Amino acid sequence: MVIDKMKVYQDTALSSKAVSVYLYLCERTCKETRSCYPSMKTISKDLHLSLASIKRSIQELERSGYIKKENRFRDNGGKSSNLYFIK
Repeated sequence: MVIDKMKVYQDTALSSKAVSVYLYLCERTCKETRSCYPSMKTISKDLHLSLASIKRSIQELERSGYIKKENRFRDNGGKSSNLYFIK
């Protein structure tokens, strides 16, 4: 399944940081499931953006319908990194 990245480039309502986060997630996505699970800290480090910018960008992408975020939990009940689905 191919992810159409051109749509996000042409969306003038998205911030440039949100576009960067989207492209980052696309590059790390499993093509069969269209999902990935990098931590926000990892995304922040790799893109050289603040953690707050990553959080805002993820929310922006969710509101715009480009991604879906699901919480993941460890066996002991602790929170793990989020699971992101590219729509």
